[in-house]
Amino acid sequence: MREITIRETELTEEVLEKLIEMSVDWEQENSCTGYRRNERSDIEGKRIFLAEMNGKTVGYLFGCVEKAERSTSIMPDGTPCFEVDELYVRPELRSQGIGRKLFGCLEDTVRNEVEYIMVSTATKNWKAILHFYIEELGMVFWSARLYRKI
Repeated sequence: MREITIRETELTEEVLEKLIEMSVDWEQENSCTGYRRNERSDIEGKRIFLAEMNGKTVGYLFGCVEKAERSTSIMPDGTPCFEVDELYVRPELRSQGIGRKLFGCLEDTVRNEVEYIMVSTATKNWKAILHFYIEELGMVFWSARLYRKI
């Protein structure tokens, strides 16, 4: 079994390069509606969690603590929550628990700072992502935004 290490890290030039490289791969997958590769400004000021295997970064999660707005059906405005901007695992390593470990590290790290973790997704494989977030991570479905081009 390969050893996966999960850690929170600061944004250094090396970390930025790894995150942008993986986001280029993600963009090329064409798996999310409207996804585009990251730039420095997308990542600066975010909390970053890396998944590493044998010294190589194989996944990441980043986002930030915010105060809830317009979420009153589930929490009062002003409630501290962590908004996950991106959670990515290299395609060949998916379904091996890496995303779950990234999310678990996030939850353990921010537990005393926030009341909720929020995630939005634009994946084209909605069945798999809902299975992951709801059935594997125990999140609760709150909202859906659908579209149809005419």
